[in-house]
Amino acid sequence: MIETTIQTLPHGIDLSIRTCGQRGRPTLVFLHGFPEAAFVWDEYLEHFAKPENGGYRAVAPNLRGFERSSSPADVSAYRAKHLVQDIAALIESETGKDGQLACLVAHDWGGAVAWNLVNQQPHLQKKLIIINSPHPGTFLRELKNSPKQHAASLYINFLARPDAPAILAEDNFRRLWEFFTNMGAGADQYGWLTDAVRAQYHEVWSMGLTGGCNYYAVSPMKPDDNLKNLVLPPEMFTIKIPTQVIWGMGDIALRPELLDGLDDYIADLRINKIDDATHWVTHEQPARIKQLIRDFLQA
Repeated sequence: MIETTIQTLPHGIDLSIRTCGQRGRPTLVFLHGFPEAAFVWDEYLEHFAKPENGGYRAVAPNLRGFERSSSPADVSAYRAKHLVQDIAALIESETGKDGQLACLVAHDWGGAVAWNLVNQQPHLQKKLIIINSPHPGTFLRELKNSPKQHAASLYINFLARPDAPAILAEDNFRRLWEFFTNMGAGADQYGWLTDAVRAQYHEVWSMGLTGGCNYYAVSPMKPDDNLKNLVLPPEMFTIKIPTQVIWGMGDIALRPELLDGLDDYIADLRINKIDDATHWVTHEQPARIKQLIRDFLQA
């Protein structure tokens, strides 16, 4: 059974958290992206909490700015260092001061947080699983050098605008539904966007969209005039723990070339490409994703 709580972190941020499984068990943390929320992991939390699937403690926080988690008004409060601080504090609260996650699993913006966290504090988790979330090194390279990825990323400039939350809320969130239904095969082929799931999204979006859009507003990874001057130090890119990258190859926003050269940054890497899936592969093919997670946990 999924339990929901509000946890106040030592630095004063509240995170709304969904959990399944007993405390003290090996722990998995799942991070969502935009325009989603922690509820999208419920099927995974329940699956991995079962004894036959490892009996894990499975935890999915709503990231800062989403659902009932704290949503600071200051846009700078959504910079990567603050997001990393949130999840590092959550991990410590779940595993103890010197504990480790069995694995950190992350999709979309959750993946951006995870790449930064694992780079800066690799001791907090034994393994990392990233699902359709670009590594900062290859993303910066493709944004600068690939006209196709640059064009595919232009939506970021819109989401970074101050008026984006209000526009997204118009017509009963019409544009947000199109994030799902216009992404290749999407809901039409797989049927995951049911009325019940739509109601969950509608409830979360009605709580506010500004926090989620602030992630785009503060990100330096935008296809704009400032990009050509953006230089990030190589030490920001290295990942020193075993990492699995799962990629729905039909993702029209994040092109498959983002996978090229990942082994330059990650010494222990496995890549699983799923040809018949989009950015929303976690919804489209949950059985396959759960199997890939299980296999990696047991490796």
